Amino acid sequence: MCLLLETIRIENSTIRNLEYHNKRLNHSRKELFNCNDRINLAEIITSEVATKKEKNLFKCRITYAKQIEKIEFMPYQMPAISLLKLVFDDQLDYAYKFSDRSCLNELFEKRGNCDDILIVKRGLITDTSYANVLFFNGKEWLTPTHPLLRGTQRASLLNRELVRVADIRPEDLKHFEKARIINAMIRFEDALDINILNIHS
Repeated sequence: MCLLLETIRIENSTIRNLEYHNKRLNHSRKELFNCNDRINLAEIITSEVATKKEKNLFKCRITYAKQIEKIEFMPYQMPAISLLKLVFDDQLDYAYKFSDRSCLNELFEKRGNCDDILIVKRGLITDTSYANVLFFNGKEWLTPTHPLLRGTQRASLLNRELVRVADIRPEDLKHFEKARIINAMIRFEDALDINILNIHS
């Protein structure tokens, strides 16, 4: 049986974006395993989160299939990403957050001297190996219409109308000033930005 992941930001004993994680987890269980019961992650992890009294940032990693298989908590440190390498793969499918990331890891090995990859599928920019991406054109933030994985942070930003979707091709990058990396652990306001000139083909 394939295993899936949810990665949740725990900050000062507060569970971030829980609504979006619950929604994705239960949607994946229904689509992949035909599970109609709903799991409430708050009921499962709240007591453990309460023990994290330190003013630190934690990553809660939940492995699941039909039911929760494993829950792990670990300290988290923001990554340093300044260079991205464009890589191309028209067959890649990561619509669900599987624990098996071998397809992404193979592409990651093509990064050369860059810190991460920016994946292009069928002519359109999608995601990095671990995150959704936003692009700033001097006026507004755009995010690819068709990411590999519809992340929880991305969903939150779209619902709050802080970003909008657009088809973005490699040749469009010249119209942007910078890219910003976001995922469950890296918020919009963390401003993990990459100069557009540091995206290499």
